Amino acid sequence: MTRPRRPSAQTVLVLRALTAQPAKWRYGYELGREVGLKAGSLYPILIRLCDRDLLDATWEADPPPGRPPRHLYRLTDDGLRWAAQVAVAAAQPGEQRRTAVRVAW
Repeated sequence: MTRPRRPSAQTVLVLRALTAQPAKWRYGYELGREVGLKAGSLYPILIRLCDRDLLDATWEADPPPGRPPRHLYRLTDDGLRWAAQVAVAAAQPGEQRRTAVRVAW
């Protein structure tokens, strides 16, 4: 049985960045700089969100000459709904422990 748990503070930062422009594809380096996370923290979060179908991922179609394609990310519809629930729970720090939105990790 999987125990549900709250998303980490780092995951909440990533979700906030992705919900700011939900239709836009974002690449990892850009997200990392925006939220202040290094690759070793950011990419496991992105992978977990993808594995749970909360995030879509694709390769950049036409990278500039001389640069390899980048992996791009954006929230799925389910991911956007879940991110909104997480944002509400995170905005209420006194209530967060009792009413936090939980997801099966």
